[in-house]
Amino acid sequence: MSNSKAKEYWKKNLRYLAILLTIWFIVSYGCGILFVDELNTIRMGGFKLGFWFAQQGSIYVFVVLIFVYVRLMNKLDKEYGFDE
Repeated sequence: MSNSKAKEYWKKNLRYLAILLTIWFIVSYGCGILFVDELNTIRMGGFKLGFWFAQQGSIYVFVVLIFVYVRLMNKLDKEYGFDE
């Protein structure tokens, strides 16, 4: 594999990481701390939505983002010839 192709691969990988970690930060910090008062006006399963995001929602989003990252990386590996 050429050096330029490897650099392009890692550049895309880092872009994926930056986007996914930004989403996780917005959900965990934004929904769990910054927007908690607005979200607490909505109830989910008997609990205020802001509380739910702070306690469980950000964890669920993080797990979903892990699966999204795996799917994106499998696609990227195939694109650059790293798949098995």
